[in-house]
Amino acid sequence: MKNNKSLPSDQAEALLKTLKIRFEKNMNRHKGLDWDKIQSKLEENPDKLWSLNEMEETEGEPDVVDYDKKNDEYVFFDCSVESPKRRSLCYDYQAWEARKANKPESNVIDKASEMGIELLSEEQYRQLQELGKFDLKTSSWIKTPANIRELGGAIFCDRRYNTVFTYHNGADSYYAARGFRGCLKV
Repeated sequence: MKNNKSLPSDQAEALLKTLKIRFEKNMNRHKGLDWDKIQSKLEENPDKLWSLNEMEETEGEPDVVDYDKKNDEYVFFDCSVESPKRRSLCYDYQAWEARKANKPESNVIDKASEMGIELLSEEQYRQLQELGKFDLKTSSWIKTPANIRELGGAIFCDRRYNTVFTYHNGADSYYAARGFRGCLKV
């Protein structure tokens, strides 16, 4: 998903430094991967670097969690301990539009699209939870299957009692402790 945005060189350099430090600090998330190759890919894709900056600006703490050999893509997830600071959002525009009162600022589908990222799927969320303990006090909207969304619902996950739970809610609901985690492939 290209958004034709790029960062000024000094900001790009600072972000790459931050990402490298996080990469080196959390090697359990990406065993066997080489930062120099990842940085080269990022430098070749300034729009992806811009999206990572959007993740960073909202305290998502993006980090590499996988490498897709078939497509030659590095996979970044928001790895902040709690859901990033993009919260109090309905699931999608349709849900936001349906609210009669107390509409939130926006919705997660549009916000993710503006950032050039995708919501984590349930499988990706569970993959993230294999790398650490996330969302112990917050929760995160995840991609909702069409059959659930068509009935007005949306799903989210969190970790409680050392277990990852998947729940449902009306897609028009929003909470201060519920945000969303993104995925970016580079």
